[in-house]
Amino acid sequence: MQDFIRINKNDNVAVALRDLDKGTKVHLENLCITLLDTIPSGHKFALTNFSKGDDVIKYGYPIGLATEHINPGQWIHIHNICTKLNDIINYNYNPVGDTVNKKDKSFFLGFRRENGSVGIRNEIWIIPTVGCVNSIAKELEKQAQTRIKGNIEGIIAYTHPYGCSQMGDDQENTRQILANLINHPNASGVLVLGLGCENCNIAELKHYIGPYNDCRVKFLECQSVEDELEAGFLLLDELIEYTYAMMREPIGSDELIVGLKCGGSDGLSGITANPLVGAFSDLLISTGGTTILTEVPEMFGAETILMNRCHNRDLFDKTVTMINEFKEYYKKHDQSIYENPSPGNKKGGISTLEDKSLGCTQKSGAALVVDVLKYGEIVKNNGLNLLSAPGNDLVASTALAAAGAHLILFTTGRGTPFASPIPTVKISSNSNLASKKNNWVDFDAGQVLGEKTLEELKEEFFQYVLEVASGKKVKSEVVGYYDLAIFKQGVTL
Repeated sequence: MQDFIRINKNDNVAVALRDLDKGTKVHLENLCITLLDTIPSGHKFALTNFSKGDDVIKYGYPIGLATEHINPGQWIHIHNICTKLNDIINYNYNPVGDTVNKKDKSFFLGFRRENGSVGIRNEIWIIPTVGCVNSIAKELEKQAQTRIKGNIEGIIAYTHPYGCSQMGDDQENTRQILANLINHPNASGVLVLGLGCENCNIAELKHYIGPYNDCRVKFLECQSVEDELEAGFLLLDELIEYTYAMMREPIGSDELIVGLKCGGSDGLSGITANPLVGAFSDLLISTGGTTILTEVPEMFGAETILMNRCHNRDLFDKTVTMINEFKEYYKKHDQSIYENPSPGNKKGGISTLEDKSLGCTQKSGAALVVDVLKYGEIVKNNGLNLLSAPGNDLVASTALAAAGAHLILFTTGRGTPFASPIPTVKISSNSNLASKKNNWVDFDAGQVLGEKTLEELKEEFFQYVLEVASGKKVKSEVVGYYDLAIFKQGVTL
């Protein structure tokens, strides 16, 4: 295993791949540097002299400015580097060519729904219209487990605190996200559980759901029945009878939609896990499949890379709007646009938002951007899509599910147990995390620092994802973790 890596030939820093002691001599081409500090794994050290104000280069791009003189071998982190980012930027479109070559599609075993859509799970979902009925939803979920039979893979209640006392965009977001989840093909049947007096009531929500199969979607307004549990179980029994005999069948990878997300990143995330996911994304797209990249605030500092990969000028303009609208959102609330990275990111070796974003966007691979989606929009074009959503893990992952993703690839250098309404594959950036939190981590991308190349691991990982799409449960599914969170921006009445 290497002790350190210079990611790009133009970088003036290297990244430690294990803890390196002060006094260690490192050799790189014609350089021989003695480390002047102890360098933790995932952290950076200088390869040259820096004067105050010099660019610090990583991934081939500036990740910030030196705030003092730095000698070769010194540790570079938040104590001697700061962001270069500032307010709204005027962007130029400098398009690049498509480098993803087409390949024959692969296959997984999924569920073909009667409307032609494809699901990778055969679950019955209980979706409350309002947080007031969350306890009823959870009780229905709990007691319904004994009713599961045949090919039903779970009966799950997705609780949330919203659906009433909301205004404007918040109310719109709640209705749209819930409607998208009700229509999600991973759910073979859905019980929509309402109270009766909420803003997001069943009658209103039906306008967002659109045409539906009344064998697949059932509605229960709790204020309108004497015993809501008894009425709920009658409807769940109908959904069970409708779904229990559904069978998996071969589906082409050109119909697979995968969300891309990271959280709790470290200094190795942009070297191992995120490039692995990027390689997967390119491979899936080469077979005609679709990926969705989100968490807009973690594009800041690397957004021009995505902008220049937009398929046309209109998509470039949409990407600029997406980026600037998120910046205006921060300014509207008198918050710093660049209040990032998080404490966990910094502990793992990420020093600035540019550092984080350039690593984060590695998940997008090299494919051209084919569409830019607003929050709550559903994917419609095969290829790489950008989705407007915040960086928060639960909110962004729910947004990916609501956009139509069948599953999420979630890279992490710190670890997290959370899940989402769809299978959420946890990919560790380092093997220590994969070993320590084996009950959380599904795939170890740290292997690329050992005996396996990225190319070898990419093929293995692609087959693993097809297995998950074919029914293999990820760690969070095994223990029964499911989460849902909706983007809240405004006031609550």
